[in-house]
Amino acid sequence: MRRATFTAGAAAALAAAAGRRASAQTPRVLPGDDVFSAETWQELGGRGVGIVTNQSGVLSGGTPFVDAVRANPQIALKALFAPEHGLRGDHDAGTYVASYTDARSGLPVYSLYGATRHPSAAMLDGIDVLVFDIQDVGARPYTYASTLAYLLQSAKQLGREVWVLDRPNPIGGLRVEGPVLEPAFSSFIGLYPIPERHGLTIGELARLFNEHFGIGAALRVVKMRGWTRDMLWTDTGLHWTPTSPNVPYARTPLVYLATGLIDEGGVNNGVGTDRPFEYGGGYGFNAVAYARTLNGRAIPGAHFEAATWVPERGFWAGKALSGVLIRLDDPRIFPSVRTAVEFLAAARAQDRLRINHAANFDRDWGTDSVRHALLTGATPDDIVAGWEPGLTTYRAIRERYLLY
Repeated sequence: MRRATFTAGAAAALAAAAGRRASAQTPRVLPGDDVFSAETWQELGGRGVGIVTNQSGVLSGGTPFVDAVRANPQIALKALFAPEHGLRGDHDAGTYVASYTDARSGLPVYSLYGATRHPSAAMLDGIDVLVFDIQDVGARPYTYASTLAYLLQSAKQLGREVWVLDRPNPIGGLRVEGPVLEPAFSSFIGLYPIPERHGLTIGELARLFNEHFGIGAALRVVKMRGWTRDMLWTDTGLHWTPTSPNVPYARTPLVYLATGLIDEGGVNNGVGTDRPFEYGGGYGFNAVAYARTLNGRAIPGAHFEAATWVPERGFWAGKALSGVLIRLDDPRIFPSVRTAVEFLAAARAQDRLRINHAANFDRDWGTDSVRHALLTGATPDDIVAGWEPGLTTYRAIRERYLLY
């Protein structure tokens, strides 16, 4: 994940979310872990199980999935596996996560963001089925999908089975956006040629990775009940558990791609504040002019207010920054990736575009075409139009893997 630095506000949100139950109102959606816990577990047949999860793996009623499994003596749970940010989601982005033994359960907790990102044969000793239960945010740069891909690769190599417990895409399953990743720019924040906003659930992504990109593992997806592609998170009736330190609110994934792609262009995105990814601007920006430019672009579903903020941590810590705050009027039509281009082009208009590390910028976007277009004066409309051929091909491929 890009620059998701840990803040006090995000820590408080994570702590408050831990163990908290969802609203008393019955959720409209039952995630795959609810279905597994009620029914599908019986098909394990006594085989050894490893769970790949973190704090976001919770049932609709708020019970952590690991606790639900441990309460069932007929499930042979052997080990836990944790992605970036760790089992409890309390590690900074990009920081080493060590393996350890859980004092409460006595189970080994193997890190997939430490000494290795692939589970090894030793880690999988006694494990027949790997069960994946992690909430994704619908964005290619978010590394949980890459952890899933590596899990499938290792399962294929070592003869294990993978069950993915499907969960909602919090930004909906209809819209796809952005450049399709070019293989030369493959990295852990984007392994395969898919767009920035892929429009798939984590279970659908697993099917795409496994079949279209040729992993070929023994894969089963445990489907949700009640989810439809037009749903945002607020439509599901589920309580939001922060997926990582700087995705503390259900609204955060809606703007994550709008500003998560701009920091390598010298534009601050509010990480290090209590509103991560909701700001755009920086030191010396003319906030009123920036807001005027962005509002003049008539970006669907949003408007922009002149704002100032002071990050608590990171490179910009303690500096008074100026720019805009994103206000979503209709998140269903908000084009998050187009908005990232608009932010960068508006910064260029103020002579504030600063691409100091081209390799990092290109890795985030999965292409060097966005950088070259910005530096040669291309308009946002021209840049966005250039994505369409790749998106047309992707949409046709994606259609084969939809479950809902």
